Amino acid sequence: MSTVEEGHRSHRVKQLASTSLSEGQVVYSPVKSLWFLGMTGAAVVGGVLTISLPAVLLFACSTAGVLLLGHSLGSHRKLIHNSFQCPRWLEYTLVYCGVQVGLAGPLGLLRQHDLRDYAQRLPECHDFLRHGQTIRRDCWWQLNCELRLRKPPAIEIEPRIANDAFYRFLERTWMLQQLPWAVLLFVWGDWAFVVWGVCARVAACVFGHWLIGYFAHNHGEMNFEVQGAAVQGRNIRLMSLITMGECWHNNHHAFPGSARLGLADDEWDPGWWVLCGLNRLGLVNELRQPADLPERAELRPCLSASKARAVPQSRRSSPLQAIS
Repeated sequence: MSTVEEGHRSHRVKQLASTSLSEGQVVYSPVKSLWFLGMTGAAVVGGVLTISLPAVLLFACSTAGVLLLGHSLGSHRKLIHNSFQCPRWLEYTLVYCGVQVGLAGPLGLLRQHDLRDYAQRLPECHDFLRHGQTIRRDCWWQLNCELRLRKPPAIEIEPRIANDAFYRFLERTWMLQQLPWAVLLFVWGDWAFVVWGVCARVAACVFGHWLIGYFAHNHGEMNFEVQGAAVQGRNIRLMSLITMGECWHNNHHAFPGSARLGLADDEWDPGWWVLCGLNRLGLVNELRQPADLPERAELRPCLSASKARAVPQSRRSSPLQAIS
């Protein structure tokens, strides 16, 4: 058994001898496509007709808020990777903000992420799961289609998440969760705030999530190599603030359980900064860093001499000392 396969033993995806993550068909998904195209069409047409400084500021602030608190902290670092601990009310709040990104419900997003994560660690996987086609085709696939594997694996989500009543409610109603905010924004600022605060936000988040995902698996710097894996994550340095630190995807492939994604001092990670602030307030704890994770035999550094000196220092730092 290879070292990559050894690392799969504790994964939520359970692959049997009869399953395959490289054989399948990409098919059009009407609901997924109409959701994205509808939001995008409303944002483009409505945005031109209703553009104003307050509306654009609302778009910028609401988009940044749901990406930081919702997608990066709630959905990714907490729900999927459980890389820090916090009270249940705070976890629910962060995950609810993640639903506002407009990608999927919490359980659906977890399944999508874990299937892709598992597949990318194998020696080979389907192009849909590895962003392995041209940017134009990958854009069509990811935003309008779904992959139907011929022999899919089982995905076992732990009961704490799978049986949670709040998460199951959000999973059933994740699209409808935009409606209360649309009503409030209409009362506050008429149709301009609805278009920019809901439609433009969702369209930008969904499209941006795909675009960063494409480049983070095809172009950019590498600090580490996961030997035997079909896909290597890439760091996209110039996107650190816009992505709330999620652009350090090579670091994340190397240490998926780490709450800190930007490992060196010059790798800005707003999500980590917020977690450290919440830690100071006593709202989060047990912030995991690479030094807290099990060693991976398949992991190899591919760092410059200066970077090699910087990353281990950040790994040995405490959560609060790590910001400098």
